[in-house]
Amino acid sequence: MKRLLTAILAATTLTVAMAAPVEPDREYNYEPTPEVLQSRRDFSADRFGIFIHWGIYSIFGQGEWYLNYGPNAQEYAKAARGFYPADFDAAEWVDAIKDSGARYITITSRHHDGFSMFHTAQSDYNIVDGTPFRRDILKELADECHKKNLSLHLYYSHLDWTRPDYPQGRTGHTTGRDSTVNDWDKYYRFMNAQLTELLTNYGPIRAVWFDGWWDHDEDKTPFDWHLRDQYAMIHRLQPSCMVANNHHQTPYPGEDIQIFERDLPGENTAGLSGQEISPLPLETCNTMNGMWGYKVVDTNYKDTPTLIRYLVKAAGMGANLLLNIGPQPNGELPAAALDRLREMGKWMRVYGETIYGTEAGPFEAQDWGTSTRKGNKLYVHVTGAQNPDILLPAPLKVKKAVRFADRTPVRYSRSKEGVTLHLGTVPDDIDHVIELELK
Repeated sequence: MKRLLTAILAATTLTVAMAAPVEPDREYNYEPTPEVLQSRRDFSADRFGIFIHWGIYSIFGQGEWYLNYGPNAQEYAKAARGFYPADFDAAEWVDAIKDSGARYITITSRHHDGFSMFHTAQSDYNIVDGTPFRRDILKELADECHKKNLSLHLYYSHLDWTRPDYPQGRTGHTTGRDSTVNDWDKYYRFMNAQLTELLTNYGPIRAVWFDGWWDHDEDKTPFDWHLRDQYAMIHRLQPSCMVANNHHQTPYPGEDIQIFERDLPGENTAGLSGQEISPLPLETCNTMNGMWGYKVVDTNYKDTPTLIRYLVKAAGMGANLLLNIGPQPNGELPAAALDRLREMGKWMRVYGETIYGTEAGPFEAQDWGTSTRKGNKLYVHVTGAQNPDILLPAPLKVKKAVRFADRTPVRYSRSKEGVTLHLGTVPDDIDHVIELELK
C-alpha cells in the first residue's frame, strides 16, 4: 500500500509539474560565438534559400500533416516499407537549386510524423533501416552541398505524433497512441541524441531549424521544452551553427534567426506571425504552391513574377526568403517547381547584385515597390507602379540615378516629400530596378 501511495503521489506531482505555467528563461544572457556572428552575417547576405519538406508522407500525396488527420500511426508507418525514391539524385537537386540563385537549403531531417530522413541509431524508423531504399539521402545531400558550396540547414521537429514518450499536446490526437503515457526525460534525451548525430556525422551545418514548440500552447498546455540546454548543446557541437525556432514568438535567448511563417516581417495575414521584429537576422518561409509536403492535387503554383516580387519585398525588409518545395515520392522535384527555379535563376543572374548582401532600404515598402541598400548604392525596385513618377519618401542625397539593367540615366527631382524618379513611362516588367548612387 505504501508503494502504491508513493507511486500515485509521484504521478500526481508529475501531472502538476507539467500543468503549471512555465515562463521561458528570457533573462538568460546568451553570448553568440564569433563563429555564429559570422554565420549570421553570411546568412543575411544570402537572402534566398530553398526549403525541402520530404518524408514518407509524400507517398500518400496529401501533404506533410496527413498523419494528423485520421490515419492510425501503425498503419501509416507501413508506408516506410514501400518508400523507394529511385529517382532521387542529390547532385541534380543541388544543381537545380544553386542555378536558381538560392544559396542555402533547409531540409526536414525529421518531421512531426517521427520518421527520420537520415540514418540514426536512436530508432529503426528511418530511411536506411526502415525502407527498402536503404540510402541516407541526407548524407548524400550534405556531401553534395559541401562540394558545391551551398550552405545546409536542418529542420527538426520538436513534437512527435508517434512516439509514446512524447507528452502529447494540441495535435496528433487521432494516431492511436495512448495520450496518458509519456516520458519527457526519455524523449528529450532521444532528441538530443539525434541532434548530436546530425551535428557530428553530416559535416558543417549552418543552422538547426526547429518546429513544433506551438504544440504545447502557453495558455492551454504550458510546457518547458528545456530550450536553453538544447541550444547550448548545438552551439557547443558546432560553434558556427545557428539556432532558429518556428514558434511564432519573440525570439528566446540562444536563437540566432527570427522566423516568420507565410508572412513577411511585420505582416500577419496568415495569423502566425504577430510577434515583434527583433534585431536578429530575419527569414520568411513560404510555399511555391499551397502545401509544404507533396500533395498530388496541389498544382496551383505561384507564377514566377509573384515569387520574384515576394523575394524582392522580403529583401526590402531586410529578410531572407526560404521558398518551399515538396518533392515527389519517387525523389524528383516537381516539374513546375523546377521551372520556377530556372526562371528565378535567370532573373537572379541579372539582378542578384541588388538582392545579395543588401540591407533594408531607408523607407517602408510603397504601393509601387520597395528598395534595398548596399553601401552607397540604393536599389529602387519598382514592381507595381501606376504612374511613371516614383516618389522615394526619404531625404536622400542622390549623386546619380541609372536603370540597373542598361545603365541608362534616370531623371530625378527633389522636394520636401523626398526624391521623385521620372521614368517617362510606367514600367511593365517584373521588377524595374533603378540604381541610385548616394553622396
